[in-house]
Amino acid sequence: MIIKVCGMREAENIREVEALGIDLMGFIFWEKSSRYISKRPAYLPTKCKRVGVFVDEDIESVKRIADDYALDYIQLHGHESSDYCAQLQGLHLIKAISVSSRNDIATYKTYEGLVEYFLFDTKCPSVGGSGQQFDWSVLSAYDGSTPFLLSGGIGPDDAERLRALRVLDGFPVERCAGIDLNSRFELAPGLKDVIKLQAFIKELSI
Repeated sequence: MIIKVCGMREAENIREVEALGIDLMGFIFWEKSSRYISKRPAYLPTKCKRVGVFVDEDIESVKRIADDYALDYIQLHGHESSDYCAQLQGLHLIKAISVSSRNDIATYKTYEGLVEYFLFDTKCPSVGGSGQQFDWSVLSAYDGSTPFLLSGGIGPDDAERLRALRVLDGFPVERCAGIDLNSRFELAPGLKDVIKLQAFIKELSI
């Protein structure tokens, strides 16, 4: 299972979280976010993949930041169109889909074949990081072929629920590539609780 930790920006915290053996680390390049990375940290991860999170950003700015930060993935978390995604081909894309009901799942069809992963997140007034979960069972409506990451309010007490997804009736477990962790593992916006993350990852692997 891929483990992505998002909303990082402090150099020492980046080092400590990377040392837990995670797969992806997210950096938010959206100025309205409380986890906005306004300046380049003194350290960036070298052992896990770097993910840049953008919200309806100018395409040339995305490309420039991708180069500056040597990003491995571009996560699009706004209302980007399929044409927008097509203009970023050659980069590894993750498209976030905001979910509150089964009907929202069908949004993926617009982007099928253009992205490497979908990220199903909780629909909220803000753009992600709400700490709220959607009903994971609605993902039984997903019938696409693109693998996805499960996001939205996953917290320290959810390891057992995540393991139970393997036997949840209708859940597309074979296409669930991993999970995205953020606000419920924070000491403050952009600062992760390494002890909680370590305990959660250990429990998840049992």
